[in-house]
Amino acid sequence: MTSHSSPARVILLTGPSGSGKSSLAARTGLPVLNLDDFYKEADDPTLPPLPDGSGPDWDAPGSWDSHAAVDAIVELCHTSRTAVPVYDIATSSRKGEAALDIGRTPLFIAEGIFAADIIEHCRELGVLADALCLRGRPSTTFRRRLLRDLREGRKSAPYLISRGLRLMRAERGIVARQTALGAYACGKDTAMGRIAAAAAGRREGVRV
Repeated sequence: MTSHSSPARVILLTGPSGSGKSSLAARTGLPVLNLDDFYKEADDPTLPPLPDGSGPDWDAPGSWDSHAAVDAIVELCHTSRTAVPVYDIATSSRKGEAALDIGRTPLFIAEGIFAADIIEHCRELGVLADALCLRGRPSTTFRRRLLRDLREGRKSAPYLISRGLRLMRAERGIVARQTALGAYACGKDTAMGRIAAAAAGRREGVRV
């Protein structure tokens, strides 16, 4: 494996499901680690249940392997490479692994709905450049999320509609929680500006 003369750093990009994280991350031109690939599998006994007991709560942080995600981020920062699970949301299962190589870039993005939960850990490990939470209108997020999930066949239509309505009602609370964990809540233009500032400053980045 290659190593950087100084470790790369990560911009954690979070926000409600459907807020536009993936599209914004792609626009930056930086390497991207998709944190959704670290979801637990459907048969994992540690999955948190929905309040009504109808199944796992995939929107709870406990449905995600934060330790494996942080390990991957740290490995990318120090060696430029890591193995990432290939996760199939439709079946809630892992289909293997894929290699991610960020080359010699000093900065990359890790995006996902639970990214705020690892802000403090990444800061303590000295690999955090910035942490951003995308926010917008809950009704717009609902439409974008539903169209995406139906297009990709992530789950059944009734499940996606029910989940979408629940998340729309909870969206302001979701943003408040992610902000409390240290993410800077903003729109896409501001987020792009902060990412550009971190890239220009390389090691300095933007303090959160």
